[in-house]
Amino acid sequence: MSDILIVDDERDIRELISDILVDEGYTTRLAGTSEQCMAELNSEPPGLMILDIWLKDSAMDGIDILKHVKRDNPEIPVVIISGHGNIEIAVAAIKQGAYDFIEKPFNIDQLMVVISRAMEASRLRAENSQLKRGEVLNAEMIGDSAAFRALQSQLEKVTNSNGRVMLTGPAGAGKEVAARYIHSHSNRSHASFVTVNCATVEPERMEEVLFGRETKERGIEPGLLEQAHGGVVFFDEVADMPLGTQSKILRVLVEQSFQRVGGNDKVRVDLRVISATNRNLEAEIEKGKFREELYHRLNVVPIQVPGLEDRREDIPRLADFFVDMFNKVQGLPLRGMSEDAAALLQTMPWPGNIRQLKNIMERVLILGPGEGDIQAKELPNADGSGEEGEGLKISGTLATLPLREARELFEREYLMTQINRFGGNISRTASFVGMERSALHRKLKSLGVVTSNKAGARVAEVQDDLEPVDD
Repeated sequence: MSDILIVDDERDIRELISDILVDEGYTTRLAGTSEQCMAELNSEPPGLMILDIWLKDSAMDGIDILKHVKRDNPEIPVVIISGHGNIEIAVAAIKQGAYDFIEKPFNIDQLMVVISRAMEASRLRAENSQLKRGEVLNAEMIGDSAAFRALQSQLEKVTNSNGRVMLTGPAGAGKEVAARYIHSHSNRSHASFVTVNCATVEPERMEEVLFGRETKERGIEPGLLEQAHGGVVFFDEVADMPLGTQSKILRVLVEQSFQRVGGNDKVRVDLRVISATNRNLEAEIEKGKFREELYHRLNVVPIQVPGLEDRREDIPRLADFFVDMFNKVQGLPLRGMSEDAAALLQTMPWPGNIRQLKNIMERVLILGPGEGDIQAKELPNADGSGEEGEGLKISGTLATLPLREARELFEREYLMTQINRFGGNISRTASFVGMERSALHRKLKSLGVVTSNKAGARVAEVQDDLEPVDD
């Protein structure tokens, strides 16, 4: 944007600067009072401001206007000019966020150099923001399972509202990706997505991190809430937010404004809030560790993000996605996946969920041969030990049982694993295990295995009060 707003109470000065800038290819707008200046700012923010410190017959001086600009439109670079300049005014202006300070009478070449640099800095900041938004837009959600489709359907329903969303689910399940999906498909996708990791910020620094601070030595330092103005702030692991900060966040949600640490001015923000947790917040409320009022403010739309074990059908596709990603980002080999490897991945325990799968695929690509399909022997054992071995190891439980009971226990666990692997699809399970569908149904009944809905998908489980079945 090459539009420049010139604010000076001397008509000759503002018209002179305008003529010079127009000759250089810029477009300009002029204001002689603070009232005219604020009207121009409210009509359309300029690409840059040239602002006189002293404004006769105005309600605000240049420093007051500068504070308003840096509060409501912090991306606009402001060049301060004054005929009464001194070092104290220059320092005050820079601390309040001015890009530079030029004293009247100014050298035209010097003015043009400062304006050129300020516009370039503004352009680079805009490009950086665009790149960050690109990262958000590229945060893909991968899957075809019933649980995944149910999640995606819920997310799509909330994208075009400003309602606060609470994402729950186990660690590593992809709650931040879900939050980014909401942002990238909303009317705020052009603005920032700012993550606040409540578990990693030191409690004594949390308020400075969120609200920013003002000091005589360093001036204004915007916090994360200010940086998220107009966009989305994502409170990850919100249960770890300190109690004192919780009460202040509650006030921000109500008033849409706050004070920086050490400051007196109210900072207005327009935010959409998405939060996430892997803990039971209602239990945390009973323990006195989370404020009930804040919980109800944040939990307007609760959405459960399923763990990887509830969407095993998606594992091969997710694995391929990570292989492709590591190839593009790190230059690791682009390898396919053998059927045995895919089957093993689908039957493994996943306490670390998608994050664990991502780490395993990176390890395999780094340590593997560099070509050919990934084989099952390259993957960790189903117990997660990562140790390779030959032959079937019998667990302690099976080793203590008679053959008939051991066989029944094995069949039950094996068939439940395969059913869950195929998302509760009995036809696909029967085809893989080599049984007729009707025969599989009879076998499941004899073993006391039933299927039920969980996280939008069919999962197998042992029927309660199972009675021993004789052959």
